Amino acid sequence: MSGRLSVLLVGANGQVSTELQKRLQGKVDLHVLGSSTLDLTRPDAIREQVRALSPGLIINPAAHTAVDKAESERELAFAINAIAPGVLAEEAHRLGAPLIHYSTDYVFDGSKAEPYVEADPTAPLGVYGESKLAGEQAIQAVGGAHLILRTSWVYASHGRNFLLTMQRLLQEKPELKVVADQIGAPTWAGTIANSTVRLIDRWQAGQAGPWGVYHLTARGQTSWFGFAQAIGEQLRKAGKPCAALLPIPSSDYPTPARRPLNSRLNCGKLEAEWGVGQADWHEALLECLREA
Repeated sequence: MSGRLSVLLVGANGQVSTELQKRLQGKVDLHVLGSSTLDLTRPDAIREQVRALSPGLIINPAAHTAVDKAESERELAFAINAIAPGVLAEEAHRLGAPLIHYSTDYVFDGSKAEPYVEADPTAPLGVYGESKLAGEQAIQAVGGAHLILRTSWVYASHGRNFLLTMQRLLQEKPELKVVADQIGAPTWAGTIANSTVRLIDRWQAGQAGPWGVYHLTARGQTSWFGFAQAIGEQLRKAGKPCAALLPIPSSDYPTPARRPLNSRLNCGKLEAEWGVGQADWHEALLECLREA
């Protein structure tokens, strides 16, 4: 038995999980359960695995994140995004272990003019947001120690995300149309992982803030079009081909699920209560590209 913290990380190959593994490996006793070893649609299997490991902390970045597909997979989205987090919260509470869980800007409808604060009324536009909100509520209903970290526009140098899609399309096409009326903060999965590690460190050092819901995104804001411009700029600096970019409204790019026009989250509470601030989105993008 080592004296190190035993951590159960739910989800193996997702963007946030991959970045967390890089930072936690060797620092804690890390147990990673991916979809091949843990079926999140089976509550009994979740309970069995958690009880077998008896971790001192559970981190849950696993989710059904296919926003459009969720519209036709409501039952699956709710099983993974709502029911499973509630079961993890119950088991964490039974062990006296905190749960760190990640949620989303999609719990809001995007109609507010200013960045959203944690206390703002929720109003999801689609199944993905509804299921993630139900997961938040299930965790809160248990009443154990928990951090629910809402983030947005997550990307990494691995997985499936806007950064990698844009890098490919910008080099393949002469011209590319990108939505310009949705505003948010592109947030590198590494930023989320770095902040999570700092939160764990503060908790272990006896400097924890209050448990609850917090917003965690990169600082600053842009549109998807602006994000694409920043990606294109780095391609050109690297001497690679880059398409001409054209801004379009969301109405020109219809999708099965509606997206919030305002995805900006005010992260001041996390900094005030836990002393954890975030990197600027543009700086984080450059760091992500350097690491790739």
